Amino acid sequence: MTKVLKTLLLGGMLSASMFITPIVQAREVKVAVTDLAYEEKVKEYFREINASSKSSFRASGRESAYRSSGSVAASSQSDFSLREGTYTYMERGELRKFTADIKGEMLKTGYFNIVQGKPFTAKNTEKLYDIIDRIKKGQYPGAKYVLFGTVSSIQFREEANPVDNTDTVSYTLSLELVADFSLINTSDYSVKAAFSATGEGQDTKLVSSAGAKVVLNRGKVVSEVSKSLGVDVINQLEEQIAAVEGWSPSVRGSVIEREQQQEDKVIIFK
Repeated sequence: MTKVLKTLLLGGMLSASMFITPIVQAREVKVAVTDLAYEEKVKEYFREINASSKSSFRASGRESAYRSSGSVAASSQSDFSLREGTYTYMERGELRKFTADIKGEMLKTGYFNIVQGKPFTAKNTEKLYDIIDRIKKGQYPGAKYVLFGTVSSIQFREEANPVDNTDTVSYTLSLELVADFSLINTSDYSVKAAFSATGEGQDTKLVSSAGAKVVLNRGKVVSEVSKSLGVDVINQLEEQIAAVEGWSPSVRGSVIEREQQQEDKVIIFK
């Protein structure tokens, strides 16, 4: 092997290490992403009917050669009550649908390793929001940070709007989800980033025939919400975590740019 070839190969190895090093360093940051917690006030109607009845019968008699006598006693009692109204309680839980795209966007950056945490299954739902207690119980092993998200607003809308000067009607199903996020350090429980993010999606169909059955794609809407939420989360998380970890704001862009330059570079051996 000639000295020129050795030099070129060594240079290529060094160049490759330049591209790998930032990504490897970034992937040392392990993050667990919780399912989105929600809390909702629920009202339920109730109607309670109680009916009962009680009766008694007693008879006695005496007979002799001269006379006979007897007595009868009977009684009955019935009770009836009706109660109706509404009662309110808080329902808490986790949405399992909207975090996959958040994890995917985090992996794309090259900054993060995703640690799979344990879902919340405790019967005492008041502990759902006690993320520190969940960290202490070891539900996110190996994670440096936990990204904890809670739903602050979720709203489906169905609309039917006639199109001007036509016999066509535009039917739209849309969903908007807003969630609040906190990035929590598992060693000292400090909050290293905090932000709200929004996901939006919709499906629209134009129908011209009267009485036609319209089926809007709910799955498509949910998918769009999940993807747009993931993009919004990573845009804000990247900006805040870069300052915490001491990353350069241009690390991601410079790595991609150098990779593209490496792909375009051609070496000819003679």
